[in-house]
Amino acid sequence: MRWFAVLVSVWLPTAAMADFADLFDRVSPSVVVIHTFEREADPKAKEADRQVRESGLGSGVLISGDGLVLTASHVVQTADALQIEFKNGAKVRGRVVASEPAADIALLLLESVPDGVSFVRIGDSDRVRVGEQVCVIGAPYGEAHTLTVGYISARRDRSDLVGGLVSTEFFQTDAAINKGNSGGPLFNVAGEVIGIVSHIASRSGGNEGLGFAVTSNTVRHLLLEQKSFWSGMEGIVLGPGMSAILNLPDVGGFLVQRVADNSPAAALGLRGGDIPAVIRDEELMLGGDVVLSVQGEPVGKPGSYQRIKDKLGRIGPGDTLSVTVLRAGKIIELSQTAKLKKN
Repeated sequence: MRWFAVLVSVWLPTAAMADFADLFDRVSPSVVVIHTFEREADPKAKEADRQVRESGLGSGVLISGDGLVLTASHVVQTADALQIEFKNGAKVRGRVVASEPAADIALLLLESVPDGVSFVRIGDSDRVRVGEQVCVIGAPYGEAHTLTVGYISARRDRSDLVGGLVSTEFFQTDAAINKGNSGGPLFNVAGEVIGIVSHIASRSGGNEGLGFAVTSNTVRHLLLEQKSFWSGMEGIVLGPGMSAILNLPDVGGFLVQRVADNSPAAALGLRGGDIPAVIRDEELMLGGDVVLSVQGEPVGKPGSYQRIKDKLGRIGPGDTLSVTVLRAGKIIELSQTAKLKKN
């Protein structure tokens, strides 16, 4: 009996490692490294003269044979160009077709799907239980296709992170997550994607066993089932305090930080900031537009985020998109015939 116990104790870890080895071989060809590129932010230079540089790196996962890739919104939201790299070394361009910054998720479409790659299935996160073993595959610190293993530690409703703008559920996991893992897949032992890596809670800046991934059902609902789009801008929702500091005509607004080239926001004429500042310990860029209303709906009021999303979701080709902004102390109207690319 004693020898049997020893054999079991040796065999069980080996079997577990073999399972993840097989899983890695099966699903890793679907995992991608996302290289982002941005033009230098030089307001005095012409756009054609501003240098394009690699600005960031993240992870993602191919979920369809026609080139749809899931990733984190903060990785790609204002990138001017994207290069998607697969495990076999193939590199292709991609573009954002939908994003939900409030939940930190985005959907990309590749220009083409390379030979020798595969896509994976999205699982049902409602069936996942705390205590289940999971793995993350991504590019921590640029080390592509790194596997880390852990457990589902908890389910978290983290809608508070975005002021309740959208209902967002996260899995908490102790699988090691570091810079570069963002946007990568969280897999269950069946090789299904049950989450998209978003962020960590850390005092040191590195992995401390508190990683968070947006659940797959949240991703499915917000990006694949609803009418979604990509604005191509990032910014800060202004509350009463910041509204007063910036001397806004009313409480609430959206301070534009950056606008991606060739995005709907750029076509509309929105401008990002170019003056670095720190206000209330928050780093931000001043000098950009403050969006006051979209399609006549004031920004920053209770429930306005969903109402704006609903109005934008009803816009079709040929319809007019109108935005009211505060620019250099003056309130102006921007409008554009809609050419929003919907998934």
